[in-house]
Amino acid sequence: MNTYPEPGENKDVLNKVLLWVVRLFLSCLIIVGCIFLGVYAFKIGYNYVTDPDSFDKPDDIPQAVEVEIAKGASTKDIAEILKEKKLIKYPLLFRVVSRIKQNDGKYQQGVHLLDTSMDYDAIMAELKKTVAKKEVKRFTIPEGYEFKQIVEKLSTEKLIDKEKFIALAEMGDFEYSFLKDLPERKPRLEGYLFPETYEVYADATEEDILRKMLEQFEKEFKQEYLERAEELGMTVDEVITLASIIEREARLQEERPLISAVFHNRLKSKEYPLLQSCATVQYILGERKEVLSEEDTKIQSPYNTYLNPGLPPGPIASPGRESIYAALYPADVSYLFFVAKSDGSHIFSNTYEEHQIAQKKAQQE
Repeated sequence: MNTYPEPGENKDVLNKVLLWVVRLFLSCLIIVGCIFLGVYAFKIGYNYVTDPDSFDKPDDIPQAVEVEIAKGASTKDIAEILKEKKLIKYPLLFRVVSRIKQNDGKYQQGVHLLDTSMDYDAIMAELKKTVAKKEVKRFTIPEGYEFKQIVEKLSTEKLIDKEKFIALAEMGDFEYSFLKDLPERKPRLEGYLFPETYEVYADATEEDILRKMLEQFEKEFKQEYLERAEELGMTVDEVITLASIIEREARLQEERPLISAVFHNRLKSKEYPLLQSCATVQYILGERKEVLSEEDTKIQSPYNTYLNPGLPPGPIASPGRESIYAALYPADVSYLFFVAKSDGSHIFSNTYEEHQIAQKKAQQE
């Protein structure tokens, strides 16, 4: 009888031993982790129970903080807001204590005035109070509005002091990542005050209103767009600059990707490196002309894309969602030219000869 192991038996035994060792190691790791987390949670809970008055308080001077609780906000939502406002450090503990004290569902919507010296009990007590409803005002920023038009509209609607708003827009310290590497130019925030309908409290400051629009831009320009811009070899500022030109050139939604494609193709073309966008010249002129004169196209300005190759130094307006998307995802076509028709639509062409024919056709309509 053969008493030697069959070929492969030793390997199977070794595999089983290794698998057992790995399982043992992972089990030990999980147990140690659970013990560590348990001790940490116990320490936090113990500190809260034994000294609730001093728990989670900052050492610096108390700061007043406004906290807005939306209608239907859950305790989890509220805990995250409180952490963001630096009023608490441990959202999970806030949720646990809220449940223990049967405060879930008792927090009132509205704007609550808290301060950084408050402990959890004081915060919970304040959030359960009914607050008077504040007057809300609504305003709309249309797509394609320039910074100066936005200022004028908000000023006319008595939402801002014009001089304060402009000074803050130029010199304000805003921490948004998309503003960090902007080149020196005025208006600094051109293109970044997102076109949308907003609601603000009647006592909102110029900074509140600016931040509202900048925060909306941050929400709109999501991670997918950042990754796509990198794929295209473009900065966020270049994407918004291109999107603003598309916004001012396009009348029809379905043409935005085609107009975008023309400009993308021009940016890569050695034969036709000039964008020759009427919208950029209108930005210099400060008015929208139906037809530009030859003299208009010769104005000396870095924004004149009839004279300067590539993109202008910055956006010429606030582009909407569709134009931003079109700037990032142009149509897969080889067009290099387009001409506007009387109804606002465009004729697109691949060659200059085709473009000349299209121009004559557009003029006859």
